[in-house]
This record gives sequence, C-alpha cells and structure tokens, in this order.
Amino acid sequence: NLQDMTFRAVEVLTSVQLILAEDTRTSGFLCQHYMINTPLQAYHKDNEQKAVENIIQRIKSGVEMARVSDAGTPAISDPGFLIVRECLKNNIEVECLPGATALVPALVNSGFPTDRFVFEGFLPHQKGRQKRLQALLDETRTIVFYESPYRIFKLLNELNQYFGEERKVSISRELTKKFEETFRGNVAEAIIHFTKKEPKGEFVIVVEGKN
Repeated sequence: NLQDMTFRAVEVLTSVQLILAEDTRTSGFLCQHYMINTPLQAYHKDNEQKAVENIIQRIKSGVEMARVSDAGTPAISDPGFLIVRECLKNNIEVECLPGATALVPALVNSGFPTDRFVFEGFLPHQKGRQKRLQALLDETRTIVFYESPYRIFKLLNELNQYFGEERKVSISRELTKKFEETFRGNVAEAIIHFTKKEPKGEFVIVVEGKN
C-alpha cells in the first residue's frame, strides 16, 4: 500500500544518490508516485553476491545509497542481510528506517500471545523442511511462517501432521493491500477454507504455540 510510506522514507530516498531496488520497475512506480528522481539500480537475490563488493567500494568513495524491497522490510525474508553485514565489516554506517512488514500486523491480528514469538519465515522447499518442523514440535511461543499461494496447502497439511488438526492458526494474506484478508480457526478448518477458496497472494501463517 503506497500509503504505508513514511515522510522520513520519502525524504531519505530523495536525498541519497542511488537506490538499490529489488525490482526497479516496482520501485520505479513508488518513486514516480512520490516524485523521487533518484537513480535506481537492481539489487536482488540473483545478483547480490556479485554486486555487493562493487557497492561497498562505491559507498567508500562517497556515494550514499538506500536499499528498498518490493514490499516489506529489506533483509526480512528479502535480500539485504549481506549488504548490511559487509557495510559493518567495512565500518560503513548503516541506518535502518522503520517501515511496513507483514510479520507484525499478522502477529498482532492473530490474537495469539505477542510477548514472545518465533519467526520462521519461509521454510525450505525440500531439504531441511521436515527437520525445521520437527524442531518446533514442543515450541510454546507463537510461531510465524511466510508462504506463497503455491505451497500454502503443503504447509497446512504439514501443520496438521506435526501439530494436529486442532492447533489454532491465523492466516493473513495481502496485508495492507486492497484484498487484505485474515482467516482464524484451527488447522482442519483452514484446510477446508482454502479448499473452497483458491489461495491468492502472499501469506503469513501465525500458529498458536503448544499448550
């Protein structure tokens, strides 16, 4: 949602000399909306390993840069961690601006305890997936996953297998966008719900901790 932008974020993106964007087309739309004319450079999971050294050298030469994601906060299940780590290694100051991230509103909307929680993000597609779920079997804190519409059924069936059909979940999709929606119920009810209604958009699955 374009209205999730802060005044400070607009000010920073206007003042820097280069914006590292996950997708220059998406960020270009954002910049156009807020009349930001700063040049954009693609920086995403497929090129970050190769690009980071050159970026560090340019920052050292005096170029101020900002990093933006297509949606959410950089480095939270998005590219960004690597460049922060390398900047700190090179004594380059890093400033993180607060902004939109699907994790927090989904957690708050769930009605589950928020004082202590576990953020698992995206589970591995194949190798290590079952091991991660098994490690959470006795987790008493609220658990938060990210998932795509293509694997939401797989995750729900795994939750049914590992945590049981009565475990309560809160499933939010397209947070802060036009078609935002949250389903609340147990795992069995969630499977029925998304069998009847085709899953669309990006999902945040909040799971109640073990009693």
